[in-house]
Amino acid sequence: MNYKVILAYDGTRYNGWQRQGNTDRTIQGKLEQILTRMSGEKVEVFGSGRTDAGVHAEGQTANFHLKQKDPYEDRSRQIREYVNAYLPEDIAVLSCETVPERFHSRLSALRKTYRYQIEMGAKKDVFQRGYYYGLGQPLDLVKMEEAAVCLTGTHDFKSFCGNSRMKKSTVRTIESIGFEPTGDTGLHIRYTGNGFLQQMVRILTGTLIEVGSGKKRPDEMREILEAKDRQAAGFTAPAQGLFLEKVEYGEEI
Repeated sequence: MNYKVILAYDGTRYNGWQRQGNTDRTIQGKLEQILTRMSGEKVEVFGSGRTDAGVHAEGQTANFHLKQKDPYEDRSRQIREYVNAYLPEDIAVLSCETVPERFHSRLSALRKTYRYQIEMGAKKDVFQRGYYYGLGQPLDLVKMEEAAVCLTGTHDFKSFCGNSRMKKSTVRTIESIGFEPTGDTGLHIRYTGNGFLQQMVRILTGTLIEVGSGKKRPDEMREILEAKDRQAAGFTAPAQGLFLEKVEYGEEI
């Protein structure tokens, strides 16, 4: 039986989503340990994407297969309750459901939405410091929006990829980049696209911040895309401001 789960987690204490041999502080690793103990079989969990160390999720999607005596028995509620009982308090299974065998959380995804949170005020809220990048200066949103227009659409985003040894295609489609001022000095930047490269959202954010602070011009975005060189883009924004908001799929599941 193929099960799909939606997860929320605070990534502060973890070394990212992906299981690693030298640490048990990964989201995938925690889930696999608990599911393996529950089922008595080795379980592999497939995530929709690999969030980096320190990155959070409100709607990460994953799937896994379980062997069952009754292949038609839906154990979704039992699984969700069991896993949540043993997960740390900073990871939660929000939902669990059966899906067709062909469903794969990464390969079946149509689009993902990430949100990056910036505090432009002089001092971050001490209770929110793990969830915002404390920039501490105002940004020109008009120029940032102008730059974002150049970045939407289908492009080769090699300049915005944190993996210099990437062998696969670096072409991706960004459907939208939206800016939402929050409170007096907060800013949320929301990215929706068909997929994102390693650290791509954080590099896009760092580059847009450089535009908003006057270090880069909006029309430089085209030159940066054409350069296909990581050094041409801006800095990599810190992990703590980034959230995987949601992953969307077609109606066939």
